[in-house]
Amino acid sequence: MGIRSVFDGGELRREFEKRGIDGKFVGIIWKHVIGNNAKGEREEWNWEKQVPSLPSSAYAVLRSNFGGTNPLSSSLHSVFHSSDNLTSKLLIKLKNGAFVEAVIMRYDTRLGIYAGKPRPGGLRATLCISSQVGCKMGCKFCATGSMGFKNNLSSGEIVEQLVHASAFSQIRNVVFMGMGEPLNNYSAVVEAVRIMTGLPFQLSLKRITVSTVGIIHAINKLHNDLPGLNLAVSLHAPAQDIRCQIMPAARAFPLEKLMNSLQEYQRKSLQKILIEYIMLDGVNDEEQHAHQLGKLLETFQVVVNLIPFNPIGILSQFKPTSEQKVSNFQKILRGTYNIRTTVRKQMGQDISGACGQLVVNIPDKSLASAEPLTDIEDLVI
Repeated sequence: MGIRSVFDGGELRREFEKRGIDGKFVGIIWKHVIGNNAKGEREEWNWEKQVPSLPSSAYAVLRSNFGGTNPLSSSLHSVFHSSDNLTSKLLIKLKNGAFVEAVIMRYDTRLGIYAGKPRPGGLRATLCISSQVGCKMGCKFCATGSMGFKNNLSSGEIVEQLVHASAFSQIRNVVFMGMGEPLNNYSAVVEAVRIMTGLPFQLSLKRITVSTVGIIHAINKLHNDLPGLNLAVSLHAPAQDIRCQIMPAARAFPLEKLMNSLQEYQRKSLQKILIEYIMLDGVNDEEQHAHQLGKLLETFQVVVNLIPFNPIGILSQFKPTSEQKVSNFQKILRGTYNIRTTVRKQMGQDISGACGQLVVNIPDKSLASAEPLTDIEDLVI
């Protein structure tokens, strides 16, 4: 079986090493592939023409694994833009015929606050990428969970989402918050992040966030493998019984053990942790839940991001929390427990690209906000 993607860096380097080819050529190959993809060139791909000056043995490896009309293993099937043009959803077809989705979200960095002042900069783009086709976690409020689990993506298939997205926007931040549980595909995600932070992408590690429902054994080794990475935890409830009700996988990761793991992670990393908390009417959004959450997190350095629930059609058994209750919840965490708490602005609902809506289908049309937003990844830095 050949290498799935030219961006599967580990496998490609091993193939080169077998033939005595210097690994430095891998970055050069990637630079040319990215450049040609950005130009939108779709002519018959010729490695000697498109990537000149490689050893002849390197061309043999490339032709045998990636010959054809396109050096990428995936193709951009379709793109949907929100009515305000702040969000774009990419439907990407993999070599095996499966589909994944990635979402570009455009923000205004100047709307973020740092040291009491507006942040410098301007418009930026964050890419929300997928790590699996489907997901094993089965969270009842998430459309991806309704798909079940299909397969893991290779590191290269993960990186190719960034390649496709870069043709539309200059990507500054990457968040692993798309389809799948990233830490259930640990090795591929770690390698993908290392590729993104190396040549030719050179993203900053502090601009990459990996979100998890709480895979404890993976959290325990994440800082050693990727020091400086941002960690986000999909907590969504302040008590184990509620977590199990809405997140069946939580049974395998008891809340007490998860919090102990996060405490150790923070001790090693000295970084804030982003806590994601979806607001479900009558389930986890009462004042008592806010106090429970505050007490659970008061010894941590965290940013809590309250997420309005995005409906997912007939599969949904939940209703969104009212704006007033979300505001009250936020005030309790801020005022009583001095926990930095934000409310996630809804983006891409009209293209089913909002949080919890990623599932391979044709998007419904509705209205979306037209104001540039502050980037949530700026909050934890």
